[in-house]
Amino acid sequence: MEMLDRPVWNALSGRQAPLSIGTRGARRLDPAIGPFGAARGNTARSLGMLARLSETDEIWLIEKETIAAPRGTTIVRSAECLQMVASHVSERDQHFSFRDLEEADAADMLALATLTVPGPFLAGTWRLGGFVGIHDNGRLVAMAGERMKPGHFTEISGVCTHPDYRGRGYAGFLMRVIAKRILARGERPFLHSYADNAGAIALYESLGFRAHQRVTATVIRRT
Repeated sequence: MEMLDRPVWNALSGRQAPLSIGTRGARRLDPAIGPFGAARGNTARSLGMLARLSETDEIWLIEKETIAAPRGTTIVRSAECLQMVASHVSERDQHFSFRDLEEADAADMLALATLTVPGPFLAGTWRLGGFVGIHDNGRLVAMAGERMKPGHFTEISGVCTHPDYRGRGYAGFLMRVIAKRILARGERPFLHSYADNAGAIALYESLGFRAHQRVTATVIRRT
């Protein structure tokens, strides 16, 4: 479970290293894929190395430990998040037609995420893999996928539904699909929710997720 104290570093220095750039001391996702990054240690020197991996865009950190802005950067915003983990997925008698999303769906995925803002989502985020979606007459109206993969954990993220299609159970259904696939691979699904988002937390609990710990999402930018 210690892998989840520093999920971004443990993902980018491990299974997802090929999708990242940097050195042994600091790594970040390819800027076309996402803004997440981390340093080997949360020292001023290591965090300074991380800051230098960004010229103009923001870098998002998710850490159990509180982060101080390294020299030459400013903290744009920070928020407390609840980290949740599932060892099983609840069952529900509900099914919708869905399919796996690939590169050909990238533009539609970006458009849906831009409209609904489920979290950082860029043109290349689809490369993180594991995305599934529901379509209506060829239009992507809901999706969910995978993000950070530290150790034997895999994060569920990118969950969003077009405003015209909310209230139908699409988000919970797609999250069940993703979580079951993760468990079938012998991994454990986890996710993050803003700590004050009671509605989202209640949904995740109904799926089988349980609170693990609180972490802080910090966004830094070079000044």
